[in-house]
Amino acid sequence: MTTEIYLDGNATSAVLPAAIEAACRTMGQLYGNPSSSHASGLKAKVILDQAHQCARRLLGVGEGRLMFNSGATEGIQTALLSALVALRERQQQGVAIGSLLVYGATEHKAVPEALAHWNRLLGLNLSLHKLPVQADGLHDLAALRACVSEAALVCTMAANNETGVISDLAAIQSVLEQSASQAYWLVDCVQALGKLDLNLAATRIDYAPFSGHKLYAPKGIGMLYVRAGAPFTPLIVGGGQESAQRSGTENMAGIAALGTVLAALERGDTFRSHAELEDYRRQLAEALRAALPGVLFNHPFEHSLPTTLNFSVPGLSSRELMDVFDAAQVRVSSGSACSAAKAAPSYVLDAMQLPLWRSAGAIRMSFGPLADAAMIADACARISRCGAALRSACLIPSAQPNVAHDGLLQLGVEGACSWLLLDAASRSCVLIDPLAEHTARIEAFVRCQNYRVQAILNTTPGQDNGELIDALGRHAVSRVAADAYGWPELPEQVLLADGQRAAALRLGSRTLAWLADGSQRHYLLGQAEQGQLSAAALRFAFSTTVAGAAALRGLTGEQTLLCPSRDEQNQFCVASQHSAPCATGSSLQLDQTALAQLLQAHPEARLIDVREEFEFAASAKLLPLAAPLHSVPLSRLTEHAADWLSAPQVPLVFICRSGNRSLKAAQCLRRLGHPDSYSLSGGLALAPLAQAA
Repeated sequence: MTTEIYLDGNATSAVLPAAIEAACRTMGQLYGNPSSSHASGLKAKVILDQAHQCARRLLGVGEGRLMFNSGATEGIQTALLSALVALRERQQQGVAIGSLLVYGATEHKAVPEALAHWNRLLGLNLSLHKLPVQADGLHDLAALRACVSEAALVCTMAANNETGVISDLAAIQSVLEQSASQAYWLVDCVQALGKLDLNLAATRIDYAPFSGHKLYAPKGIGMLYVRAGAPFTPLIVGGGQESAQRSGTENMAGIAALGTVLAALERGDTFRSHAELEDYRRQLAEALRAALPGVLFNHPFEHSLPTTLNFSVPGLSSRELMDVFDAAQVRVSSGSACSAAKAAPSYVLDAMQLPLWRSAGAIRMSFGPLADAAMIADACARISRCGAALRSACLIPSAQPNVAHDGLLQLGVEGACSWLLLDAASRSCVLIDPLAEHTARIEAFVRCQNYRVQAILNTTPGQDNGELIDALGRHAVSRVAADAYGWPELPEQVLLADGQRAAALRLGSRTLAWLADGSQRHYLLGQAEQGQLSAAALRFAFSTTVAGAAALRGLTGEQTLLCPSRDEQNQFCVASQHSAPCATGSSLQLDQTALAQLLQAHPEARLIDVREEFEFAASAKLLPLAAPLHSVPLSRLTEHAADWLSAPQVPLVFICRSGNRSLKAAQCLRRLGHPDSYSLSGGLALAPLAQAA
C-alpha cells in the first residue's frame, strides 16, 4: 500500500503513539475528575500534576505561572487580555503607558487580530504598529528602537510558522532593557516547542503561548506561560480549575497526551537531534534543487528551524506545486495552514520584501523531530518524481524531447482563456486570444514542444501580441504580413457550408478559416474535403463569447463545439446549436458505493481523471476499481468532449483530487448533451488507498 509523506508539520502533526495510548488510558481507565477528592479523582490529579511539573521543568518556568488550555489561540487571547486590562488600569490612574501596540510584521494573524479586538472592546484606543522585518525575516531592531519608547506592548514570535526564521530574542530583549521600556512582551512560542531550548524565567518574556498539536500531541490542548509578577486576568472564570487561572474541567486526555510528549522531550530518547534534523533539511533541499530548476529558498537556513523549508520555483504557481506534490502523496502547504485556502500572496514573504512571484508561488515543507531517515529518503524520491512529471508537461525546462501534443489546449484565468490549436505531425500550432498572463506558460510550452507558431489570432482587432512574439523568439511567426487580427496574408480559401468563401490556413490535416461578424471574428476549425468545410466537418468554432454562436447558424453541425475566449461561467465550451439544462446537486455526484454499483451495471463506463497531466504522472495511487483510469486534463476537455459526443455514448465518471474540477467537467458534458456524466464526490482525497501507480 502507498503511504503519504506528511511534510506539513508546522500546520499540525500526527499524535505520538505513546501519547495516543496515554489519552486512551485516561479516557478508558483514569477518567476521574481531578477536582474530586475520591480515589478516581486523585488518580487523575496525579496525571495533571505530573504533566504540570514536567512542563515547568522543561520550559524553565521558575516562579512564573503555567496553565493548560485549549491551545495557542486561547493563550494569545488570555495574554493580550491580561496585558491590556493592566494597561487600561494604569491609563485610568493617569500613568503614561505609551500609545503603541507593536507586533511583528510576520506574526501569525492570531496576534494582530486579537490585539485589534481587545483594544476596541476595552476602549484603550491605542494604535496598532507593525514592526518591519529585514530581508532575512529577522525583526528590524533599528525600527524597534525607534518606537520602543512609545510601546505599551510588544508582540514577537520565537520562530516563524511559514519560514521557520528564528527571532533574535536576546537582541529584542536588549533593546527593551536598554530603553528602560515598561512595555509588556508576548512571544509566540508555538513553533519553538521541541525545536529550541527554552528557559523562560531567565528572560524578560511576560507571556508565552504554546500549542500541543504542533508537536505530536492532540489538537485542543496547549499551555500559557506568564512571568512571575506580570499582570494576569483569567479569560475563563468559573470553577477555579488550574489554580483559578483557567476555569473549566480539565481536558485530561489532552493533558495526559501532552504530558507524555513533554516527558519524551525531557528524557531526550524519542526525537531527532538538531544535527540530524539539519541533515534531513539538507537532503530535501538537494532533492528540490535537482528536481525543480531555478528553485529559490525564501529564508536563510542558518537563521531558521532545521525542520522548515520555504521555496518558490520560477514559472510555477503555488497551486501547481501543491497539486503535483499532493498527487505524489507528499503533503505540503502554500503558507500558513490558516490561510492556505486563500489565493493570495504570503504576507510573511511580502514583509520580507520578496518579489510578488515568490510570495504568491511559495510552498512550505515542514517536518517534525520525529521524522526518520527512511521517510526523508522516500520524500526525496517522490520530489524527483514530481520534477519528472512537471518536465513531461512542459512546465519546467527539460533536456529531453517531449512527446508532441495534439488537439486543443485551453489555458484559463479569471473568466478568460487562451486557446492553443496544436498539430503534432507538423510540429505547428495556432494561438487564439492569448492572454498576457499566459505569455510565460505559452512560451515554455511552445519551446518545450519545439512548435512553429503559424499565427497569433484575436477575435477582436488591435490586440498587442508583441510581448508574446518577443518571448517566442525563433518559434514565432513574423510581425509583418498580418492584418489587425493577426491573420497572415495567405492565398488559400475554403468554401463554407453556406456557400461563402473564407480565407483559410492549413494546420496539419485540418483547416482553419475565419468569418467576419462586425468588428469581431469567428474562427472555424475542421477537416476540409476538396476545398469545402461542411457543417458536419466543422468541429470547433472560436468566438469572444458564447453569444457568437448566433452568427454561426448555417455553418455549424450537431457536433460543432463553440469555444469562447470569455468564459466567466467556467463552461469550457458549449454546443453551437443547442444546450441541455445544466444539472446540479446529487444527480451529478456519485459516492464510492454508487460508483461501484454503476461500474457493475455498466462495465463499459469510463473513469476520467481530469487533474492536469503532471498530477496524473506524479500520482501515487489509483482507485481500487475494476476499470482503467484515463487521463483527460480539464485543459484538454473540449477536444475529448467532441470525441465522446460523436461516438456511441457510455457512462463517464470524472475524478479529480477533491471533486471540484470533476464536477465542472460533468456539468459541461451534461450541458453538451451527454446525460450519463458524473463526478466522484470527494475525489481521490476521500478514495480508499490503492496500489501505487
